Amino acid sequence: MTKDSGTTYDVHIIGGGLAGSEAAWQLGRRGYCVRLSEMRGAGPEWPGERSPAHQGDGLAELVCSNSFRSDDSDKNAVGLLHHEMRLCDSLIMSAAAIAEVPAGSALAVDRDVFSAEVEARLAALPNVDIVRERIDALPEGRVIVATGPLTAEALAGSIGQATGADSLAFFDAIAPIVYHESIDMDVCWMASRWDKGETKDYINCPMNEEQYLAFHKGLVEGEKTSFKEWEANTPYFDGCMPIEVMAERGVDTLRFGPMKPVGLDNPHWATPEHPNGRWPYAVVQLRQDNKLGTIWNMVGFQTKLKHAEQVKLFRTIPGLENAEFARLGGLHRNTFLNSPVLLDRTLRLKSAPHVRFAGQITGCEGYVESAAVGLMAGLMACAELAGQEWQAPPRTTAMGALLSHITGDAEAETYQPMNINFGLFPPLHDVKKKQRKEAYTGRAKEEIAPWLEGLTPA
Repeated sequence: MTKDSGTTYDVHIIGGGLAGSEAAWQLGRRGYCVRLSEMRGAGPEWPGERSPAHQGDGLAELVCSNSFRSDDSDKNAVGLLHHEMRLCDSLIMSAAAIAEVPAGSALAVDRDVFSAEVEARLAALPNVDIVRERIDALPEGRVIVATGPLTAEALAGSIGQATGADSLAFFDAIAPIVYHESIDMDVCWMASRWDKGETKDYINCPMNEEQYLAFHKGLVEGEKTSFKEWEANTPYFDGCMPIEVMAERGVDTLRFGPMKPVGLDNPHWATPEHPNGRWPYAVVQLRQDNKLGTIWNMVGFQTKLKHAEQVKLFRTIPGLENAEFARLGGLHRNTFLNSPVLLDRTLRLKSAPHVRFAGQITGCEGYVESAAVGLMAGLMACAELAGQEWQAPPRTTAMGALLSHITGDAEAETYQPMNINFGLFPPLHDVKKKQRKEAYTGRAKEEIAPWLEGLTPA
């Protein structure tokens, strides 16, 4: 279909996050005409509107961490998902390669470079229109809804009417970002846990027992953001638990979680008996957040503490006494569908099959998972437009396992957001536990090859 100002588009994608951008890329590169609607950023007749979590107007903005997590495709499920998406010419993965910053064995990006690359690549496609507008109701025609976990209220209401069921909801919290120049490196040191990776990619802030216990008390007793009445019973997602909520679960919970000290020898504490230093009682880690290395993310420190409380408490961390914050932590409400009940195996709404969903609104969790579901939604729409039957990736692959979980394999009554993990894969009981991860990834890499051959060429 030739695109012009009066054309009906092949696919209308609502939401310019990672999932929507990836879906638009897959469709656009195959010659289909796409309208990509994004409410952030001003349009000719639109002043622009941001969600509570967004700070900019660029497509594919990363609102929480800047990490896509492990890039190990041999022993890690998310690393395998990276690998599979690259094989599918993923826009998100290619943009991440350009925006990459050091993060040990993880894949982390400069969020501004990443967003700009995604938008530039999409804008260069002549058959993709990026339109700054808010969509308040589900349109007619073929639609992919990729509005993410912060879907605007009016559209959420329209979705609720179409599904005949209320969306579920949970809270997601954002970690603070610190300016590097304000970190005291005479107290902190650079290292990756167990010295993994070719470089020492994390800044480590050590605590002794007394400092940790005082910090723990401050987390538990600190003034928190208050809930609105309708948010009071909304559960947290365990993968993004506010640090003060973790602290409330027990005095040592953080020392076995984001403040785990094992594998981190503090060289400032070196002695003749311990020339490499000793493990602290607890450690706060910071990860580089941009290519310049000027801002660093407090790993695992997503929080709902009030801003003044954050500044006061986080400056008690050794090495951060004079910390200046590029961004403080925050809290926002996320919504997602009960997808195993509402969606078919091709992510279409059972009650309105012209509507397909993608990304975090389906109940997947994480940047990479969201983009992967967007990628598959785009490919599904391509097959549909070409008059072909969609063939899902094998369930033994990361993409196939994730898709199967979302569209029916999960327990609907207890459905909650889920990261990709080997627990979603068909089990390998006949493989020894120590060899199982490599067996999962090896099987996936072997079985995805025939599926790739059947894809509509770009």
